[in-house]
Amino acid sequence: MFELRELEEQFRRGQISRRQFLSQISALGLAAMITPTLLAGKAGAAAPKKGGLFTQALTGGSTTDSLDPGTLTSNWNQNINFQVRNNLVEIDHNFNPIPELAESWEASPDARVWTFKIRKGVEFHNGKTLVAEDVAYSINHHRGEKSKSAAKPLVKPIADIRTDGNDTVIFELESGNADFPFILSDYHLSIVPAGTKGDQWEEGMGTGGYVMQSWEPGVRAYTKRNPNYWKEGRAHFNEVETLSINDVNARTNALKTGQLDFMDRCELKTVHLLQRMPGIEIMEVTGTTHFSMPMLVDRKPYNDNNVRLGLKYALDRRELVNKILLGFGQLGNDHPISPVNRFFNENLPQREYDPDKARFYMKKGGALDYTFKLSAADAAFLGAVDAAVLFKEHAKKAGINIKVIQEPNDGYWSNVWIKKEWCMCYWSGRPTEDMMFSVAYASGAPWNDTHWEHERFNRLLKEARAELDKEKRGAMYAEIQRIVNLQGGVVIPMFPKNVEAAQDTIQHGPISGHKEADGMRNAERWWFAS
Repeated sequence: MFELRELEEQFRRGQISRRQFLSQISALGLAAMITPTLLAGKAGAAAPKKGGLFTQALTGGSTTDSLDPGTLTSNWNQNINFQVRNNLVEIDHNFNPIPELAESWEASPDARVWTFKIRKGVEFHNGKTLVAEDVAYSINHHRGEKSKSAAKPLVKPIADIRTDGNDTVIFELESGNADFPFILSDYHLSIVPAGTKGDQWEEGMGTGGYVMQSWEPGVRAYTKRNPNYWKEGRAHFNEVETLSINDVNARTNALKTGQLDFMDRCELKTVHLLQRMPGIEIMEVTGTTHFSMPMLVDRKPYNDNNVRLGLKYALDRRELVNKILLGFGQLGNDHPISPVNRFFNENLPQREYDPDKARFYMKKGGALDYTFKLSAADAAFLGAVDAAVLFKEHAKKAGINIKVIQEPNDGYWSNVWIKKEWCMCYWSGRPTEDMMFSVAYASGAPWNDTHWEHERFNRLLKEARAELDKEKRGAMYAEIQRIVNLQGGVVIPMFPKNVEAAQDTIQHGPISGHKEADGMRNAERWWFAS
């Protein structure tokens, strides 16, 4: 079954041809086991057709949500943002940066100065023509001293932004960065009209394939196709309705009864039942998404690394992969870099469950009598509460006391995450190591959800960013992963596959593992069969 699942994923992502897929499954004797919808359509789907209302339900929405790109946190508002806005750069399904609002770019020999040519003839939804000034304003929104944007650490290395006429933007960096185009693909760095501020964010003004019609934070967004969309072969639906439904049973029932065309984050315990239903396609893709348990290391007893190591050894992550993910995932190793990333440290020993080591470190940290409060809600990720309860049972064998506090789903990201001492969390990951570490681990990062500071880590991160020699750069990122594994303030137990479901009336090309919902661009990339 493992071989079949891997081959199906490669076929869906376009990494092998239909002929190669059929040849390999025949050689393995697995031809009778392939899902009927796989060969019928998606990788070899017919030419896209326009029309229809696409209705989807996504997780993570909250009544505190905003369409200010700097504050986007969940699947729900990230997806909506990409419906109405574009970036300078897009990440394709093979993790390559490709031009979007930027027509092209080039770097100086030391990768410190990057010149982007802006695509001509693109209009915002209000009819205003996109110019270089809009790009500069949009990126500067995240750079100011008073900015509260989560992308602030990503753009902090930008020393200067200047325009040359209406179609050229020049970025001067403090130091070289070979991955700079990747940074401009980050979902926070969407392009808006110059001068956008205050309540204007909630209008969703952009150059995207759909125009905002109505927006109810944490409830519903409704968009219509942009009749003047500049991208050929994209934005095929007439209308898109995006619902915030955090309850997986509600999402699943809505899909089964035909009220939805797509849902994210299937209930893995019942996904086999969905697989048997005619008219439903299950999509599995490995990406950079990971589940985590961040602890605030500026609070006792988490400020002692012995305590942190004790908690890391007190978790049986193999049981979590088997029971929470039902095998749809891989072991995490207490750092955020996925096996699909370029510089993944495959030589770092996998941390295993060891109650004796856990007790040793916890005793050394003087916290055997402490009751650890682990906040959890399924808004963090599907199965988060069950995972926390399992962790509690694992820790008992080491004499470590964990109290699981079940928090409300609504408002979890604003009331619990980075506020309570220890909690369940998920990250959709980033396409490069530097982006992931810069947004969540670097000193001063607003989404540093452990408040962790490490001098050598920060120095290596800066050096690796500027290193153009891939071998040297890889060695630096390997050490960075080792530092986080040994001293970081986060337990990362597993990397789940993106397991999602859609009506088989939905057609699509290769599915991206960059982020969920086809890189959060399913509304733009997919279409109805008829």
